[in-house]
Amino acid sequence: MARVKVKLFANFREAAGVKEIEIQSSNVGKLLDSLVEKYPKLKDLFYEEGKLRDYVNIMVNGRNIRGDTRYKLKEGDVVAIFPPVSGG
Repeated sequence: MARVKVKLFANFREAAGVKEIEIQSSNVGKLLDSLVEKYPKLKDLFYEEGKLRDYVNIMVNGRNIRGDTRYKLKEGDVVAIFPPVSGG
């Protein structure tokens, strides 16, 4: 298992009450499960009917992984999780 830094943004940050956390996980799916276990309010924001919502953006070390929950994590990775970005 790799120790990774997770950065939460916008409503995900508000629901968890933290902007950064370190977690041990082997892949993105298990990381999301750990976050939901620790911060239950994230469950409905991340998932709908057991599937990752399309609007959940996940980047690992600045690379968009496009919802690939099987993406393997390495020691020291930085995972950013954020909702859709909108502008005006």
